[in-house]
Amino acid sequence: MTYTRRDVFRSLSRTALVFALEDVLGLAWPRPAAAQQIGARPVFEAPARPAPKTLPSPVTGTPLGFSFLDVAKESGLHAKTFYGGEHRNRYLLETTGCGVAFYDYDHDDWLDIFLVNGTRLDGFPKGEEPISRLFKNNRDGTFTDVTAKSGITRSGWGQGCCVGDYDNDGLDDLFVSYYGQNVLYRNHGDGSFTDVTAKAGLLQKRLRWNSGCAFLDYDRDGHLDLFVANYIDFDLKTAPLPEAAGCAYKGMQVACGPPGLDGGKNLLYRNNGDGTFTDVSRKAGIEDTIGTYGLSVTVADLDNDGWPDIYVANDSTAATFYVNQKDGTFKDQAIEAGVAYSPDGKPQAGMGVAVGDFNRDGLLDIVKTNFAGDTDSLYQNLGDGTFEDHTYLSGLGINTRYLGWGVGFVDVNNDGWLDVFISNGHVYPEVDGSHLDAPYAEHKYLYRNLRNGQFEEVTSQAGPGITAAAAARGCAFGDYDNDGDVDVVVNCVNSVPQLLRCDATARRNFLKIRLVGRKSNRSGIGTRITVTARTGSELSPGTPMRQIEEVRSGGSYYSQNDLRIHFGLNEAVKADTVELAWPSGQKDTLKDLAANRLYVIEEGGRIVRTVPMGAFRAVAEQ
Repeated sequence: MTYTRRDVFRSLSRTALVFALEDVLGLAWPRPAAAQQIGARPVFEAPARPAPKTLPSPVTGTPLGFSFLDVAKESGLHAKTFYGGEHRNRYLLETTGCGVAFYDYDHDDWLDIFLVNGTRLDGFPKGEEPISRLFKNNRDGTFTDVTAKSGITRSGWGQGCCVGDYDNDGLDDLFVSYYGQNVLYRNHGDGSFTDVTAKAGLLQKRLRWNSGCAFLDYDRDGHLDLFVANYIDFDLKTAPLPEAAGCAYKGMQVACGPPGLDGGKNLLYRNNGDGTFTDVSRKAGIEDTIGTYGLSVTVADLDNDGWPDIYVANDSTAATFYVNQKDGTFKDQAIEAGVAYSPDGKPQAGMGVAVGDFNRDGLLDIVKTNFAGDTDSLYQNLGDGTFEDHTYLSGLGINTRYLGWGVGFVDVNNDGWLDVFISNGHVYPEVDGSHLDAPYAEHKYLYRNLRNGQFEEVTSQAGPGITAAAAARGCAFGDYDNDGDVDVVVNCVNSVPQLLRCDATARRNFLKIRLVGRKSNRSGIGTRITVTARTGSELSPGTPMRQIEEVRSGGSYYSQNDLRIHFGLNEAVKADTVELAWPSGQKDTLKDLAANRLYVIEEGGRIVRTVPMGAFRAVAEQ
């Protein structure tokens, strides 16, 4: 009987021997001597592999049909994100940067933007501290800074953000994670927010480096719970300086970490249904994981059992895959599922994560960004609770030079197939002017779906918004100008943001859906949407096109995407069926929904509102 690497890992995962035996099997990540002492970051170099054999594709060689242009300046997104030193960092804390949200806080179906901000070790004069910023969409391509009116004026080492209606009052609320104390902002619906962190029971008793976050209804009781990843147990008073600890990256002295530092413990808060939360991390099994150094989080029903699972991209160690046990507990099954390591069995420095059904087989797959010198990762869902690493087979393994952060499965050309967008930027500003062939500010990657299980990199053809260099961190995806294609907002380190407007040249159809829960949570988070459409005419219908997606909070890197779900329909003029599987167990089916519209659908199947968009766009009803 022969054993695969996955078989070995499955057997080892049930013991405490897995990391010791990795060295025996020759699978351990190479660690410099300094890493074994105090927190130097390991250097992972992906092994050279032959390019995948290109399969026949109807897409190869055809025009893209779109271009991205950075319109942040003319749109009024002028706020600079401050985060650590601009030319040199003393501590790892100065490197992670911040997330961003496409957040329709006033529910007018025009996406507003929330930008998390940071600070610097030296601080700022009183009254001049950087604060996170909320920008209202003016519906004409521009935004207005409404931060002062909103009351969202917290300063500090901001990290990630996520959105969800935790109190089921019909208004989506905002959670922001920090190195230090997190904050929950309750939305009042009049443009103002109140910090209800203490009232909600979310004050933390000790210093934590909170990172990615997501609202989810893990017990399906109709109330949104909250998951918060944690990076490192870190204290500036005791953290090692690079010159004292000898921390190095490719011969350069850099900030120490994370290997050798104590990893943080992730948190799960259960919603009590009365506006308060209870920490159930230990009881729910969230602390029982092999991986640590948690950064980004995504939530999805990855095993198709109707219950939300949690995947965490961990830095410099195995990823974490919390499988919902349907009894209020989770079990980390990353190793058994094949989503913990690289194809060579090595831990990776995971940064951002997204899920989507890239091959349209009805199963949600995973894409994860990693550190420089390594590929990004693509895990294909096999439907039996396991995944295969398709990074190289899919064509995503061709790039190892840049360092990935925000990421999304997104249909940029509305052809009904998910493409992959990745924002990049090095972690060490010291690389500029060094001997290394890796700049601090880096361009994006864009991979076009070839509809055959493979992708082709089209970065150079995708417009100046993609090819311009930026020290990017979090990015979010959504149609801010309601023209029918998906745009991207990017939060950059020590710079102004990017707003990458997607300008379509090939006219293809689409469908947007926003959900309103009743028995389920009001945001509809966790609802599985299945759209079936076909091209052709009534007399000669084409091949059915079936797509799935879920409404989710959090994701990418530290960020929040549009809660309205976007489906590209290619040439189809309608969705034949739209099926909704709500967390409550309610199932709704709607038929013959015309394309190029937003449908606001209430649990029970009632269409509350229809808004024409794209070429047929009308100003949204008041």
